[in-house]
Amino acid sequence: MKFTASIHIIMFASTTLIAARRGAVSAFQQRRAFTSAGQRAFGGTHMKFAEEGQAEVVLVGCGAPNRGMGWYHAVQMLEKQCPSASMDYVVEPWFLGGGADSPAGQDFKGWQEATELKYGTTFASSLAELPPPAAPRLALISGRTADNPRLLTECIANGSKCIYLEKPGAPTVTELEQMKVEAEAAGVEVLMGYNKNVCKYVRKTREFAATLPGSHVTFDSNNAYEN
Repeated sequence: MKFTASIHIIMFASTTLIAARRGAVSAFQQRRAFTSAGQRAFGGTHMKFAEEGQAEVVLVGCGAPNRGMGWYHAVQMLEKQCPSASMDYVVEPWFLGGGADSPAGQDFKGWQEATELKYGTTFASSLAELPPPAAPRLALISGRTADNPRLLTECIANGSKCIYLEKPGAPTVTELEQMKVEAEAAGVEVLMGYNKNVCKYVRKTREFAATLPGSHVTFDSNNAYEN
């Protein structure tokens, strides 16, 4: 298990990370049968869920429409810009809780209703409200930095096998180290993405990769923090 800081060269950084989970899909399917219609029951209704070759994604901390980084990730997945991701759940504690009546909360409600109608995505105020995974589950944590250590613990308890953690991940390096230990003990892979798609060296690498069918490029950086 690695706890890495990766520089990814695509608009939604975890595309290749989710694709890496494909090997886990076949093993998972031996234990859980998928319906041919690609639906499951939840809360008395039926909704779409991850198909073969896809990860079941839980977005934790969506934020306000057109402003929150989590919201941008959600839109990219809903619009199929990440084919190996199935945007099944959005967990938004603030706008589905104490901030529901705020102006931004009302904006979120409008987007929520439109998203539920168009895509069938399930919204919840906490991870505890979600059913068990029906496919390999990836949690994308895009909440407040101070909340991330707790959210990572909850995601692991909720059945996530891979976690994409928005930078900086936690308030302190000490907390990041504790999160690393916790994830390793649970056998959960945690990755942190840095979106540097505007850098010249990334652009040149992408242009070169485009000339090689089937190629795949990932940039890794190792940063030694003193505190």
